[in-house]
Amino acid sequence: MDFTRITYAGSERRGTISLNRPEKRNAFDDVMVNELTAAFTMAGRDPSVKVILLQAHGPAFCAGADLEYLARVSQYDLEQNREDSLRLTQLFRLMYELRKPIIAVVDGPALGGGAGLTSVCDFVIASKENARFGYPEVRIGFIPAIVLPFLLKRVGEGRARELVLRGAPVDAAEALRIGLANMVVPAARLAATADALVRELIENNSANAMGLCKEMLSKFQGMNLPDALDFAANLNAAARMTVECKTGVGAFLRKEKTEW
Repeated sequence: MDFTRITYAGSERRGTISLNRPEKRNAFDDVMVNELTAAFTMAGRDPSVKVILLQAHGPAFCAGADLEYLARVSQYDLEQNREDSLRLTQLFRLMYELRKPIIAVVDGPALGGGAGLTSVCDFVIASKENARFGYPEVRIGFIPAIVLPFLLKRVGEGRARELVLRGAPVDAAEALRIGLANMVVPAARLAATADALVRELIENNSANAMGLCKEMLSKFQGMNLPDALDFAANLNAAARMTVECKTGVGAFLRKEKTEW
């Protein structure tokens, strides 16, 4: 697939997806949503990719929805708007449930749907000087509807209420404090920090085990406790029988490092 809004590259067991509309502050539209869906699907299916990196070209990570795109969809009828909304829903769900770790590298504002993109990633590494996160939709009469279920999971209801009702952005330090970011580092160390985390996950962890952990995390939320424990027991039993588990346990008992 030829991309016009993003770039995609795979090497050294990582897939790197980069938002590539710097002249528009990487604002998304329906084309970008479709391209991101295709890229994450491609990375998810590629057996040579173990970890996925999401980053952006230019001074902004993602300024949210493109204004021209918003003007266009404001003329849609209800069914057209629903179809368009479902495409973003499907992208977020794909990212959240994908059985490979996704690391967002944020060096600039991540607003609206841009903050939504980071909220469905497994790790968020933010620039101390430049990163900001915000959900300003209420300030233009809109709502962060598709983002909100994932924001609730990430920061809890109290913080989510403040973020979406005020619409004010928070800096990297506050994002780290409330759970929107996992790490905050100086901009000059952003790439090196991301690379170190990618290498850690690739070299130290079983791909199958990380995938099963993501499956549990995505499914537990909708289950009652008995169903969650039953699902966990079944998955635990199945995991014990995998080649990767047997290999890892054997290496641990022999005090050897597993080559993942």
